[in-house]
Amino acid sequence: MNQAEMERLARREVLLKLAATGAFGAGGILGLVRDALSAGSQPATPGVRHIKGPVSVGATRASIGLTIKPGQSVVTGAGGEAVYVVGPDAFLQREKTKIAFEESVGAQFLRVITGRVLSVIGKGRDRERNLQVVTPAATIGIRGSGFYIEAEEAHTYFCLCYGEAEVIPTGNPELKETIQTGHHERPIYIDASGSPMVAPAKLINHTDDELVMLENLVGRWPPFYGQSGLRY
Repeated sequence: MNQAEMERLARREVLLKLAATGAFGAGGILGLVRDALSAGSQPATPGVRHIKGPVSVGATRASIGLTIKPGQSVVTGAGGEAVYVVGPDAFLQREKTKIAFEESVGAQFLRVITGRVLSVIGKGRDRERNLQVVTPAATIGIRGSGFYIEAEEAHTYFCLCYGEAEVIPTGNPELKETIQTGHHERPIYIDASGSPMVAPAKLINHTDDELVMLENLVGRWPPFYGQSGLRY
């Protein structure tokens, strides 16, 4: 058995175990497990991979396979949920969340206008085109990372699950800071205007199982998982 086959079987065993334990939730993200298994070590086809409840892309009701393009927004209503792939990146968007994808010369922007999103970001972009995640409280430069955000008008919860990010508070850009983590070491709250601008927080509302599922959708494993040959 060659290395590629061993990796495929290891992937299958892990994902099936997670599915059997209900790790991906009662909403039935089991179809995503099938997608991840079929993807092997190859990136998944871009577009919407899972829908639950009310989800729209721009002015269109979302459907499986629908591609998300620069200039479009993704909105989930009450009870809504969406998983989608954009380039080398994958997103799990929770209910009551609005996200806009934007692009300009030398930069890509993900505006989390309100709500909650878990994402894994590939390293398939150079430093001049890092993803800029914009919330009401901060601009966060992301490269090759996994992160979770809860955005509200007054503050942003940010967990850099692994990787590297530059956090620039909107209320005081001079307090910008580069964060590096390997496994959820430093979740923070970023206040939009008050003091302190950045405060420690607890790990909330996202799981390693979800990160495994998202990374597998785009043919990768999260670095904390330690699978030989399938790391960043």
